[in-house]
Amino acid sequence: MLQATKAVWAKEWIIFALSIGLGGHVALGLVLHDPSGKQWQDAGWNAFFIGLFIYVLFQGGRSIYLVIRARRSKPPL
Repeated sequence: MLQATKAVWAKEWIIFALSIGLGGHVALGLVLHDPSGKQWQDAGWNAFFIGLFIYVLFQGGRSIYLVIRARRSKPPL
């Protein structure tokens, strides 16, 4: 595998891991604000899905940013 490809995979993995970690923190905050038994049972799945949602939001925002940046860098016709 090329070095550049490894760097891209490493960057994507770091973004994914940070998103899942942030999702875990959000889920823990939800559990601590409503400590019912049901919340504790679903905390793991909530952390995963909230983290996945954060990852999708981040990637969508990054895609929009790249499109805007590409349009600005094009020379006028």
